[in-house]
Amino acid sequence: MTEQTLNGRVALVTGGTTGIGFGSAKRLLEHGATVYITGRRKDVLEAAVAKLGKGAHGIQADATVKADMQRVADAIKAAHGQLDVLFANAGGGHATPLPELTEQQIDSELSINIKGVILTMQSMLGVLRNGASVVLNASITADMGLKGFGVYAATKAAVRSLARSWTTDLKNRDIRVNTISPGVVPTEGYGKEQKMTDQQVKDYVDRVSTEIPAGRVGTVEDIGDALVFLASDASGYVRGIDLVVDGGMTRVYAGKN
Repeated sequence: MTEQTLNGRVALVTGGTTGIGFGSAKRLLEHGATVYITGRRKDVLEAAVAKLGKGAHGIQADATVKADMQRVADAIKAAHGQLDVLFANAGGGHATPLPELTEQQIDSELSINIKGVILTMQSMLGVLRNGASVVLNASITADMGLKGFGVYAATKAAVRSLARSWTTDLKNRDIRVNTISPGVVPTEGYGKEQKMTDQQVKDYVDRVSTEIPAGRVGTVEDIGDALVFLASDASGYVRGIDLVVDGGMTRVYAGKN
């Protein structure tokens, strides 16, 4: 049986300073990987690296800037020679009714969620080893038609499509490309991006938990565990899939029992 060990592997998590990115970086470290994270704010990045501890490294970079991501690739190549695992996690967005969408929001979400993923992948091609694992962060919103999430959901549907195309593009290098679609995973973004108060988050979690077969919302560790699987040799025959990690929310209706 192939183990989910990442001993000796080098991994990169973009947008790894908070939320799913941080939780995933922590899980990768726990399974033996050396982990690089990126973030746009130096102070937040340094705090995250300190909290992650031994084996963690930070490089200040914006995923939507090609020069930044190329600098990240160059630094990893200089230090380790190659990259074994890439988690293109940096992204964001928030609910806005269609009539209220601004050009600025549209441009911002398209940029970070699509352009940023493409530029990250392009920049890492020269350092990714043959046989490496690439995971893109998608979302269950691409399936659900949620009110106000049209642009965000469309960008995440695009991410899934990119993974399938890149699986074909990179098959001669044996590079595996897959996506993870997280379900409801409360993070700092609920307050910062969705503008929800702590009480609103609690009320939402209490309500939606009754509709999830698992009986609870997800955690960043749940996503990290899925990432470890896709990053390890245990998923060596898994290519171009979307791994939905939502407690069954979008696949099975649990009802309000």
